[in-house]
Amino acid sequence: MKRFLLIPILLLWILPAKAQDLTIDPQMYDIIDSVSAQRIESDIRTLAGFGTRHTMSDTTSSTRGIGAARRWIKQEFEKISQRCGGCLQVHEQRTLVEGDPESRIDEDTWIVNVYAVLKGSAHPNHYVIMSGDIDSRASDVMNETIDAPGANDNASGMAGTIEAARVLSNYEFENSIIFAGLSGEEQGLYGGRFMAEKANKEDWQIIGVLNNDMIGNIRGIDGVIDNRTFRIFSEPYSRNATERELQMKRYYGGENDGISRQLARYIYETTELYMPQMNPMLIYRLDRFGRGGHHRPFNNAGFAGVRIMEAHENYNRQHQDVRTENGIEYGDVVEGVNFDYARKLTAVNAVALASLAKAPPAPQNVEIGGAVEPSTTLRWEKPDSELIKGYKVYWRPTTAPHWENVRYVGDVSEFTLENVVIDNYLFGVSTVDENGHESVVAYPGGLIRD
Repeated sequence: MKRFLLIPILLLWILPAKAQDLTIDPQMYDIIDSVSAQRIESDIRTLAGFGTRHTMSDTTSSTRGIGAARRWIKQEFEKISQRCGGCLQVHEQRTLVEGDPESRIDEDTWIVNVYAVLKGSAHPNHYVIMSGDIDSRASDVMNETIDAPGANDNASGMAGTIEAARVLSNYEFENSIIFAGLSGEEQGLYGGRFMAEKANKEDWQIIGVLNNDMIGNIRGIDGVIDNRTFRIFSEPYSRNATERELQMKRYYGGENDGISRQLARYIYETTELYMPQMNPMLIYRLDRFGRGGHHRPFNNAGFAGVRIMEAHENYNRQHQDVRTENGIEYGDVVEGVNFDYARKLTAVNAVALASLAKAPPAPQNVEIGGAVEPSTTLRWEKPDSELIKGYKVYWRPTTAPHWENVRYVGDVSEFTLENVVIDNYLFGVSTVDENGHESVVAYPGGLIRD
């Protein structure tokens, strides 16, 4: 009898995980079901209804311009906070940019970010951020008066961020969540830069930034209609990597395992787990070819950040004056937005935010050893957190996009994978709490020397 009991135990040890082996939390399905396409539609129509949200547009009108838009966003966050008994801390971050005729801001302009913070109970200084852009533009990036409704770019991302705040404010989390409306994106990614600078100055421990930029279009200029696929852009490793860190990647691997790439994998896996009808695409690129988004300033500051967006863009509806020309309709108008698709991508964000906000801190200073050995050893520092029950060790072939093998190793700070040769795999470590909530995988950044 003992012999037959041993067989399934061994099989469990060696069976590969499909990817990161996340545990199901039934609460995530309630979160998904709570996201409303009707509310998102209403918010997109309201934002587009301000006529233009150009960074240098009117700030005094109550019905037109970026000033009216950002005041409305602030009021929406405040309404959400009132409904949850003051659970959100609503802020404005105001930064004056002096006019420069050689830049896209040619007159003194206040860049105003509007954001709401849902404070975590265990680690309030650990933040996961969802962002959308407040501003819009037309064909001429300097034209601040012409209509630029920006329904998809990026009222959709802003509306999704507000809706995620409505839904997640009904729950409590161990880490803090920031729902951010960032300004000045079209003029040079100003809002993201100023918030990233604030985060560094105030020592925010950012788990990850989910930048949503265009999450409402399903009809691509390539002729494809697709209401399920979306893209997750991420840089391979930090631009702030030192020369030694770059040499480590060359000699020991990890070119595809920076903190933003791990965050992208995590979002992919939460989507696969809770919304299998969706088709996430991991795009191994910082952003679209030659273009930029508001996750980039956070990456520049050393934080993990990704861009989440539709899979098939329609360039006739991006950065275009509203017009009909040769029978083709141009302009980023509400009619080009699919509100149910925006709901789906908002739900993708919501479950990723909730999963990250419930997770314990990731392992620190992971090291690896095992050269010319039959086995691989990983060592790490335990984060200071009562949430941690134990650790998981992951490994995958060097050509695999996702983690394929996993072992729970308990509450230890070092583990050896017997007969797993270091040359053939890449490795990582995550933390788990007693309910199975799991951190992003931490990739080794150093070598075990003893």
